[in-house]
Amino acid sequence: MPERIGIFGGTFDPPHLGHLILASEAHAQLKLARLLWVLTPIPPHKLNQPISSLDHRLAMVKLALKGESAFELSMIEVERSGPHYTLDTIRVFSSRYPNADLILLLGGDSLRDLPTWHRPADLVAACRQIGVMRRPGDSIDMASLEKKIPGLNSKVKFVEAPLLEIASSEIRRRAARGLPFRYYLLPAVYQYIQKHKLYKS
Repeated sequence: MPERIGIFGGTFDPPHLGHLILASEAHAQLKLARLLWVLTPIPPHKLNQPISSLDHRLAMVKLALKGESAFELSMIEVERSGPHYTLDTIRVFSSRYPNADLILLLGGDSLRDLPTWHRPADLVAACRQIGVMRRPGDSIDMASLEKKIPGLNSKVKFVEAPLLEIASSEIRRRAARGLPFRYYLLPAVYQYIQKHKLYKS
């Protein structure tokens, strides 16, 4: 039976409890052997947004994943020059793990935006499955998406997770304004942010 590997990409600026809970639910519900956290150095869709240095984000992800054997930090995009399109990343993983089933993990908002991504039909074809980590109560028009990307419906598997209104952007906003954000993060990540005075405006 092929090894099932989850691919979880993001800027992780910072990695928070919402990321960890969603990843844990995806790992369990999709029966993944392991879950690779793919840190994106410069996401194509965030070129105009300020992003913490790669060194800081790498350090925070390492702290967030410490002690969880099912989670691994992947340097696959850090080691390649950009732009970093998900399709190219999946193809590199396919060559590294030719016998594995690759399961791309997306949030519900990313699934809605998928038709605007780089070569979405090829991306869907390159994955064994697409695990969509949706929040309770959100609605996704799968019929409309299927018309734009034929074959998508058969690949999508929804992961149910508790309602977590935690976003990295909200944590950065709170840190910049001196508002509390400690309990949105693992203690080690919070302490790192405080030590390096990240997100201070």
